[in-house]
Amino acid sequence: MRILDRYILKSALAIFLTCLLVFLFLYIIIDLFSNLDEILKQKVALNFLLEYYLAFLPIIFVQVTPVASLVATLYTFARLNRDNEIIAMRASGLSIFGITKTVIIFGTIISIFVFWVNDRFVPSSLFWMEKTKEQIETNAKKTQEKEHEVIDNLSMYGAKNRLFFVNKFYYGKNIMEGITILVHDDHQNITKKIVANKGVYRGGLWRFYQSITYNFDENSQIVGEPLYFEEEIMAIPETPQEFLSQRERTDLMTIAQLDDYIWKLSKSGATTVIRNLKVDLYQRFTSPLTSLIIILLGIPFSIRMKKRATGLSSLGLSVMMGFLYYVLNAVSIALGKSGILMPILSSVLAHIIVLTFSLYLIATLP
Repeated sequence: MRILDRYILKSALAIFLTCLLVFLFLYIIIDLFSNLDEILKQKVALNFLLEYYLAFLPIIFVQVTPVASLVATLYTFARLNRDNEIIAMRASGLSIFGITKTVIIFGTIISIFVFWVNDRFVPSSLFWMEKTKEQIETNAKKTQEKEHEVIDNLSMYGAKNRLFFVNKFYYGKNIMEGITILVHDDHQNITKKIVANKGVYRGGLWRFYQSITYNFDENSQIVGEPLYFEEEIMAIPETPQEFLSQRERTDLMTIAQLDDYIWKLSKSGATTVIRNLKVDLYQRFTSPLTSLIIILLGIPFSIRMKKRATGLSSLGLSVMMGFLYYVLNAVSIALGKSGILMPILSSVLAHIIVLTFSLYLIATLP
């Protein structure tokens, strides 16, 4: 590595780590004070809090890394510009890419690391955080609210290789609406499909209303005529409490688990749910690229900065550009989940637009 590359990398890395530590500290402090009343009321032990916030770290890291990367890029190159070092580098024959390639490689490594952390640690961290937070916040009022909540798009794997999908689950009333049950064999081939308008748990039994049962052969073709029942008692051992405790949470899955879940759900006919899950799956691959793309976006702005525009100006620009990037990505994801855009297109659209814009700005630098 050239001396110049080490010089630029040292500056960018120092700012990045400083921002990362500051953001981590602020994130934890804000969360701690927002829950301070419950912590004091429940007399939560210090070691319990330490475990909780240690589990919080991977989630915070994934969320704040793009902003830290952008601030590091803006500040590093703005400072070089202020000290006329950019002019000296260009005068010596270095191109913009030659000057910035070290930071671009750094952003690529950060994006790969974020992808790894997001897939390996974030799901388990979310699970542990929610579990511990429920213990901290447990009280009669919250328990009462939970008993009357309505859960949308509930799904779970039950006994005998059965996959349940429920549009609405009224936990306090023990009522399900929009029910689809897929029964699979040991090789995950569908053997039976049950669709019901409503299900009520009463007397230890599930009663389904307006239910239709389809039987399938080994080629996944319907065998015989579908069976219709106005009311049917179903031999389902799962209770409403088990539906809640065993429900599938996609944000708690790794990429491999989510992909396998989509494959198993693909035969249910729940097109809206499958489309939303595909958007979430593709977003797992594209969201870690944010750090690299936002570094490319920050390079032309930092080099064009006026000499005195380093500290607060860098931070202000980073907040503005990060906000616009976030809004564009949120709109793209919403269009994908509404069916207007293909799932894969909605996941990459914002990144492609910002990347193209960034490369254009870099190419037009003097």
